[in-house]
Amino acid sequence: MTDPVLILGLIAFCLLLIALPMAFWSASGSQNDRTVRFIIALANLSLTSQLVLRWWQSGHFPISNLYESLCFLTWACTLTQLIIEHIWSSPIIFAAATPIGLGCIAFASFALPDKLQEASPLVPALRSSWLVMHVSVIMASYAALLVGSILSAAILFIDHRTPIELRGNSIGSGGYRQSTSSSNSLLSLSSVHIGYGEQIDNLSYRTITVGFLLLSLGIVSGAVWANEAWGSWWSWDPKETWALICWLVYASYLHVRLNRGWHGRKPALLAVGGFGVIAICYIGVNLFGVGLHSYGWFFGS
Repeated sequence: MTDPVLILGLIAFCLLLIALPMAFWSASGSQNDRTVRFIIALANLSLTSQLVLRWWQSGHFPISNLYESLCFLTWACTLTQLIIEHIWSSPIIFAAATPIGLGCIAFASFALPDKLQEASPLVPALRSSWLVMHVSVIMASYAALLVGSILSAAILFIDHRTPIELRGNSIGSGGYRQSTSSSNSLLSLSSVHIGYGEQIDNLSYRTITVGFLLLSLGIVSGAVWANEAWGSWWSWDPKETWALICWLVYASYLHVRLNRGWHGRKPALLAVGGFGVIAICYIGVNLFGVGLHSYGWFFGS
């Protein structure tokens, strides 16, 4: 393997693989998370270099095939982690979100055939200024929604006998009351700090909100691009349909948070469901080769 783009992808994979166990140790209070932050920042730098190099090699924005989009998604996930951790510092962020980026870059580097890892000329429909706008925003929204959802999933691993009760509004400005029972918990609240459950819930909510706004912008820009390319704003293509389902799931999440006052584990279940919908929308539809948005690997024509 001599392609520097692929080598940089492998470097990012190795860095995230090293960071993963360290992130779990940091979340358990056994290690300072500065080292984890530094390693993930190096992985993000490696992915940035990879994307810039592929852009220079191909002459177009590097998000036109499945390998490139997976690398871009990994880059966006690691950047999202670093931004969230910088604003709302918590050791759970790296522990929860690092597996997402690691899984994406591992799939791109080891599961995809060589042909799909190579740069290829853009098909006519992709030769548009909307490529950067639409696809990059959608990928950024996926990154924020995936990270937010996995943070919500962490709520489910807190001992179910340890109630988390909201004080204040559902936006996250209020605090929480927690019981002291934490025996036999998969993720002990006392292992990190007393405000653990509150912080996770707030982080997931705010991250999902940003991801939802980006997803909405991406869907609108996609409709405009579709009208320009195919003469139709919406064609109920499988990708479009699943993107709409994804939007509805996260709209429901925000609705129950804002209007119903739900918090903690109940909306976390919706967020976890959204994680699965994104997996189908992004990987499932693409790989089965159905519709206008497919990369067509397994069963495509």
